[in-house]
Amino acid sequence: MTVAIEATELYRFYRAGEEETRALRGVSVRVHAGELVAVVGPSGSGKSTLLACLAGLDEPDGGQVRVGGVRLSHRPERERAAIRARGIGMLLQSDNLLPHLTVAGNVDLVQHLTGRVDRSYRDRLLDELGLAARAGTPATRLSGGEAARAGLAVALAAEPVVLLADEPTGELDDATELRVLDLLRERARGGLAVVVVSHSPSVAGIAERRIELVDGRVTGD
Repeated sequence: MTVAIEATELYRFYRAGEEETRALRGVSVRVHAGELVAVVGPSGSGKSTLLACLAGLDEPDGGQVRVGGVRLSHRPERERAAIRARGIGMLLQSDNLLPHLTVAGNVDLVQHLTGRVDRSYRDRLLDELGLAARAGTPATRLSGGEAARAGLAVALAAEPVVLLADEPTGELDDATELRVLDLLRERARGGLAVVVVSHSPSVAGIAERRIELVDGRVTGD
């Protein structure tokens, strides 16, 4: 199986004066194409720090991350941003959409920024996510469920190697959460590597693997 994203011996320390927080302590993770992996653990266990390092939004103090075999860590931010744009989709709990743009406009913007403009793919993606009829609707006029699906469309706009999701269903009702989780599972079955950080039992329930973090260490996989 193809390795989509791999972290090797990640360490991340934060310092405030003489206080040091050890957010990650030698964390290693490997996710293959087609896998849906849930990262679970108590608050403060290092889940969000791990996701930020996997996305190249934060630099580890030790270890490295590779996306599609390409080293992401310990590069200038400009290079990390280019690798992230080509290979990583980000799905957040909120703020996935620019409110002044339409659904289609949000997807078009991501494609333009990554140099992968494909209107036919955009239209197929919106149709697959049940948003074809809302393509011209401003983001501010979407329901909660529509906004969640539109955020997923934005995350998938550049056809990434891996999708990283941070509490993507935290603000959704149960029915909408299940719909979004079904969509994530469908994308994984189609070959996308999906990594979801969540406290939700529903997310953990659909994952093929669960990686448990406690005090910055992997305690179960």
